[in-house]
Amino acid sequence: MSFDVAIVGGGMVGATLAVALAPLDLRVALIEAIPHNAASQPSFDERTTALSNGSRRILETIGVWADVKTQATPIRRIHVSDQGRFGFARLDAEEQGLAAMGYVVPNRALGNALWSQLKSSNHLTVFCPAEVSSLAVGSQSLSLEIAAAGARHALEAKLVVAADGAKSAVRSASGIDADVRDYEQTAVITTILPQRFHDNVAYERFTPSGPLALLPLDGGRCTLVLTLTKEHAQAALDWSDAEFIDEVQRRFGFRLGRFLKVGHRVSYPLFLTRSARTSAARSVIIGNAAQGLHPVAGMGFNLGLRDVASLAELLAESAASGQDPGDPGLLAEYDAWRAADRGGVIAFTDGLVRMFSNPLSSVSRLRNLGLLAFDLLPPAKSALSRLSTGGNGRVPKLARGVALS
Repeated sequence: MSFDVAIVGGGMVGATLAVALAPLDLRVALIEAIPHNAASQPSFDERTTALSNGSRRILETIGVWADVKTQATPIRRIHVSDQGRFGFARLDAEEQGLAAMGYVVPNRALGNALWSQLKSSNHLTVFCPAEVSSLAVGSQSLSLEIAAAGARHALEAKLVVAADGAKSAVRSASGIDADVRDYEQTAVITTILPQRFHDNVAYERFTPSGPLALLPLDGGRCTLVLTLTKEHAQAALDWSDAEFIDEVQRRFGFRLGRFLKVGHRVSYPLFLTRSARTSAARSVIIGNAAQGLHPVAGMGFNLGLRDVASLAELLAESAASGQDPGDPGLLAEYDAWRAADRGGVIAFTDGLVRMFSNPLSSVSRLRNLGLLAFDLLPPAKSALSRLSTGGNGRVPKLARGVALS
């Protein structure tokens, strides 16, 4: 079977790219190992994702947001603080002239919306459950062998897109190295119910053992992302609900009153994964396969969606002109387009982790003064808003609400 584009990985980033390419005159294959509605699917699990306004616009433009928005909770304000220190910073959507700073969306809701769209596409062939067993580069195409339903299938694709996560097998098979840094931290994620209504405020609180985030959900609930050392994270999974709530209360304080209930807890080790390049011969690397980030600023998936929007725009242009989608010039343009946005977000996120993990009192004083200065400077808030949405460089059509065809 022959395709123009083969996307390996049907998680949130890979599935979004498949939906974005569906209206184009391209033969697209999507290869995913685990069905989107399976309990073992790591992308569409019980977690939630904070979407920037740019990401919301991308999903809206490709026709997915309408099925998601009823389950999305707007973030009206963001409050950042440092435990035990006086510094804090606030971001307000109204001050920025926005309806919301972003939206919190259940991953399962996003998965259902994306895969519902995929089923109705005539230009897309889905192989699921299926895994790539080999990949070979030729002058005109890439050859893939996939294992699906107990059988082997040989595919040819002019371009292969690696969207198969931080441990990307396609990235490795394409000869691209990745720098991996273990933060020596684990995120414990759950849902928690506070005594007071969250008023659609997202909280980011830095503590000596790592950041704590509370994201607003419907019904007054919040998603809790508690970052701990590996040893403390394992203990936290074993605590009783009362013990866990007491520890969260100690770290967060009483801005929302007492915490009343906590849901099921899951844990995820935290790494910074950064691919050395974002393309190779007839291959493009996107999403977590290109950069897996610490969740501290909630920028990882949003950055991956800008990968999608940029690549989809270039492929739309190549399809309209009859250009080979694996042309080296197209791949070079993609690399150049994504370099500044990708580098800026990686540096910002990693810098936050390092700065707020530094125990030196001199550093602590400086970061608290920095938080206060940020809170008082509207231009700084606007600059951060642009960074979080990729608005400092060339903004993709989909992120501007412009359809590709």
